[in-house]
Amino acid sequence: MGLGKEEEIEVYQQPKFMPGTKVRSTKYVKNDGTYAGKDVGDVLVQKNDWGYVRDVGMYLQRYYIYAVEFVERGTVVGMRGRELRGFDEPLKKSSAAAE
Repeated sequence: MGLGKEEEIEVYQQPKFMPGTKVRSTKYVKNDGTYAGKDVGDVLVQKNDWGYVRDVGMYLQRYYIYAVEFVERGTVVGMRGRELRGFDEPLKKSSAAAE
């Protein structure tokens, strides 16, 4: 009887991205009500939008949160490292596309 998969504690490692790093989003991000000035459900970030890491913080002393300024959208959004990739990194191919 397991309680689920235990996630790695990210803060034991160095952050994936440092302030000033140009990154791309791998996910769509909608306002869940915590982003002031936008309606709930508004799209804050589209998949593949690019921006710069402004700051690196922590959440629950387990995860890094990257404050990313998405220049073209004029938004700063907190994102997890798994939701970002380096600007020049190629897109990952899904296993279904590889078959």
